[in-house]
Amino acid sequence: MDLGLAGKTALVAAASKGLGRACAEEFAAEGARVVICARGADVLERTRGEIAAKTRADVHAVAADLSTMEGIGTVVTEAQRRLGHVDILVNNAGGPPSGPFEQHPWDQWEKAIHLNLRSTVELTRRLLPDMRSRRWGRIINVTSIAVKQPVDGLILSNSVRAAVTGWARTLANEVARDGITVNSVLPGYTRTDRVEQLNASRAAAEGVPVEEIQRRTEGQIPMRRLGEPREFGAMVAFLASERASYITAQSIVVDGGWVRALL
Repeated sequence: MDLGLAGKTALVAAASKGLGRACAEEFAAEGARVVICARGADVLERTRGEIAAKTRADVHAVAADLSTMEGIGTVVTEAQRRLGHVDILVNNAGGPPSGPFEQHPWDQWEKAIHLNLRSTVELTRRLLPDMRSRRWGRIINVTSIAVKQPVDGLILSNSVRAAVTGWARTLANEVARDGITVNSVLPGYTRTDRVEQLNASRAAAEGVPVEEIQRRTEGQIPMRRLGEPREFGAMVAFLASERASYITAQSIVVDGGWVRALL
């Protein structure tokens, strides 16, 4: 299937590894020009080189902390300088710490808001006017299955990612007439560092081997396995494509059937 992404420009946040990297790889494989960003310059540059070598695509790396306004400004400025404009924005960020409500003082709530909500809002704020002027754009937010079915022990993620979803659903209506779609993609349990860290934390708290936690997790998934990042990246690439031009305001789950809700 030709997704019509050749020649498009994409900015993918938190793309040095995991789900962000998988999205960037899909765009590059489809012929898009890509800017990836993350905090760690060394890992980010290595990722850039590996994607470029594998796909022969034009891939750029910008090291910045998107939990700060300075970092957001750096990424947007560099993306526009190198690509001219951004057609596709993938808002993505690492998850906040796990733990029960009493464990998180307000400063941790603020950090989660800056990392997961403000970065999404402010990246979009800076790139949206140009998308509107060209009457084409794709804004895709990486959230979590916790938006549809809250996960125990993830009160920060459950709360802040739900806020992103409300923002995205409202924005989608505001920009639909300008040829811009806004969607969120909700990863389930996927083979990433984040899931491994959460499993390790649960194992330590319960005093059981981490393999036991993974066995329980996979037992909750109808497919009886973790997802692979490339499977998630494929959905994001499709939503960015010309084929998905009539899909907007949606929260689409990629979870192997874990969420039990009807909608």
